[in-house]
Amino acid sequence: MHTIHAHGANIPALGFGTFRMPDAEVLSILPKALKLGFRHVDTAQIYKNEAAVGEAIASTGIPRDEIFLTTKVWVDRVGHDAFIASVDESLQKLKTDHVDLLLLHWPQSEMPLADRMGALNALRQAGKVKNIGVSNFSTTLMEEAVRLSDAPVVNNQIEYHPYLDQTHVIQKAHDSGMSITAYYLMADGAVPKDEVLKEIGAKHGKTAAQVVLRWAVSQRDVIALSKTSTESRLAENYDIFDFELSPEEMQAVHGLARTDGRIVNPAHLAPKWD
Repeated sequence: MHTIHAHGANIPALGFGTFRMPDAEVLSILPKALKLGFRHVDTAQIYKNEAAVGEAIASTGIPRDEIFLTTKVWVDRVGHDAFIASVDESLQKLKTDHVDLLLLHWPQSEMPLADRMGALNALRQAGKVKNIGVSNFSTTLMEEAVRLSDAPVVNNQIEYHPYLDQTHVIQKAHDSGMSITAYYLMADGAVPKDEVLKEIGAKHGKTAAQVVLRWAVSQRDVIALSKTSTESRLAENYDIFDFELSPEEMQAVHGLARTDGRIVNPAHLAPKWD
């Protein structure tokens, strides 16, 4: 598996996401994913499964420094002390003294962005966070976050899949040395059924899902989050580095983008999108 390098952060290009995954599923599938070879785990306070993620990681016996662990601070952590306390709680649940990447989950919050970035920096200075970043930020907000931070902002985690063109956001990330983590890559189940993607996959002996994961990690400084609660699909999601998509195939996947492709768009959390 290759690694994305951004401002000193070394992030495995393929991650295992735990969104909407209850504790029992985390405890069942995450140890298997780690034993298979996954080394990047993504969770969040709002997922309500940080304790299960911590328990699952601890159960494998894999050294903590071999796993890149990401979590996200929810928008209702308002005020410096409450923000810091919430991260201390996350660390306790995750059974670790630090996370490798801490993200602001959404831009809209009653806590001003300057104060939130200040809290991220304080946590980094305290050694509780190795790297800081944002999630669901527009290009304008990305630039503002970078301006407000003393420490480098290493990542913006965004919805990204073949049906949503994120070229502008990705280019702006490149301009500031920031990496992109792609979530919702299966587009709520549309990808496995897509005839174009299935046809490309057939040429390589791969599934449509594998094609899209490969498409994502083949792009500069893009990290792909995979997710499954089915053990048989773990190996499928992991097995994407033994083939390459041609420039024509990459373009064919990009060509699936449409103007109404965005899936995740909560009005009370989302910015004005690019």
